[in-house]
Parts: sequence; C-alpha cells; structure tokens
Amino acid sequence: MTAVSIIIPAHNASATVADTLATLRSEAEIIGEVILVDDSSTDNTAAVAADAASRLALPFRVIQSGCRDAGGSRNLALTEARFPWIYMIDADDLHLEGGLRTLLSKTRTKPGADMVVGAYRRRTDGRDRQFKTPAGYIAAGLANATAYLEGRIRSIAVGSALVSRRTVGDNRFPTGLAYDEDTLFWARVMSKASLAVVTQPIMIYFVSSGRSDDRFAIKPARRFLEWRLALRELADCGIPKSSLKAREGLVALKIARVHYARGDLETAAKFLAVAEAAPKVSADIWRCMRYRLKIAARRRFSAHRIQLQSA
Repeated sequence: MTAVSIIIPAHNASATVADTLATLRSEAEIIGEVILVDDSSTDNTAAVAADAASRLALPFRVIQSGCRDAGGSRNLALTEARFPWIYMIDADDLHLEGGLRTLLSKTRTKPGADMVVGAYRRRTDGRDRQFKTPAGYIAAGLANATAYLEGRIRSIAVGSALVSRRTVGDNRFPTGLAYDEDTLFWARVMSKASLAVVTQPIMIYFVSSGRSDDRFAIKPARRFLEWRLALRELADCGIPKSSLKAREGLVALKIARVHYARGDLETAAKFLAVAEAAPKVSADIWRCMRYRLKIAARRRFSAHRIQLQSA
C-alpha cells in the first residue's frame, strides 16, 4: 500500500544522491512518490537521481528550483506532495532499512498519532557518533514544541521523522535563514501534533563540523537578527515568550562558542551576553560561566603578551 511522499532537496548532489535513493529501495512498497527538488544545481544531480530511481524502480519526479535554500526547496515539494504521509531526507544522508516501515507502523498501533520521531546517528567528519534516541516527548503538542525550543528534549534530524500531510497543512520552513530553520518548522508542526516515538534507528545524518560552524561565523549579527524575527513568529502558535527567549539564548551560546574557538573574543563576548540574559537550565548557566571565564583569561593572556612584546 503506497502511503508516503518522500521529499529530497538537492544542490550539486550528484556524488551522493544515488546512494541516498538506494537506501530507500527496501521501502518501495509503501513509497507513493519520491520528489527530488533540484535547487540550482550546476552538475547533473537530476539526471543521476532519475537514472538511479529508474534502476531502483522508485516512483520519481523532479521539481526545478532556483531558491538556493533547503527549506525553500522542501516547501515547494510540500505543496506538491500527494500522499497522506511526508518523509524528508537530505541528498547526502542515508536511510536505514525498515525505518520508514517502523515509523508508519507506529501510526497504526497508536491511533491518532500524526507525527512519529525515531532515532538517528550523526556521522560527523566521517566519524560515527552514538545513536540519538528520542526522549522526553509526550503526546501533547504545545508542551513538546515548548520543550523542543528550550532544548529539554532530543532534537529531530530531518530524515528521522514521519508527519502526516494533514498536520503539516500550510506550515512551511522559514526561508533565507542561515541556521535553525528545521527547529522552527518542527516546533510549529509539533505545536498542533499528536506525537509518538520509536527507538529504532531511522537514518544516518552526515555532518561537516567546519561547514556547520561557518553558518554561525559569517555575518553573525545580521544572521542572528534575521533568525530571531522568524523565531518570534512562533508566538502565534501559543508558545510562551519565555520559551522563545530560551531558544535565543541557546543559539547565542552556540555562536559565542564558535567565535571563541576561532579567536574572535569580541563577537564571542557579545553573543555570550545574549545567552546570559536568556532563561536557561542549570547546565547552560555553567556553560555561560565557563565561557565568560575562558574569554577573560584569553584577554588577559593577550594583553600580557602585548606588554611583553612592547617592553
């Protein structure tokens, strides 16, 4: 029985997209369509994907996009998706055999569930990390969305969740953001969803630490303000302002840590001040204190070195 629309945004993914599609082959019986959004590729991504899908007997179609934005590409496919369930995976990640069936099966054993979250593994710079199992979720939607933004429950990787098309409705990914657009989308969807979890691993999520950190290092103030405007739009879901402020603090702390690691102590201190002003759990209070001390120590060391050089 075909029930699932698969959405894959892709930009210059000719080296990886065939492998991603191959990992979906074992789920062909329940896949109604695979929608590849070819977003401004300058290689032969679409041709490689079409050839692979043909060999794998996957129902496949391509949407052309010029938005140069993964969220925007997913939005195009969400508008076009025809089947009751939506599963999204990126063109350089790998699905694990049986994962999609497990997610779909949970919607049958737990009637009323319109979103199911499973485990996933990060592969960071080629090294496998431990599986991340969803924890802390309850059935109630708004409570999940609030806890998700505050970092109190395990995050979702695109590719580890199945959601009903009805629940997605008109909700879309915010576009033009450098980071965290997935979090804002999931929080908005979760705020109205009845959620279930499975402990089975669903996918492998590939991460480049350098590319990930670069998102926070380029035009940090401007990008943070753009992201914060999108975050604050979640207030219309009924999410408390305190939870939105908590999310601001978590992201600001990430930015501060990246700039500290790269030696930009001034920018690190500015974002650390934002993080310190936000509501947070005790663990993040200690992280802020630790980075404040580390920044102060490095500043003293730099000043002392300058004095020695000028003596």
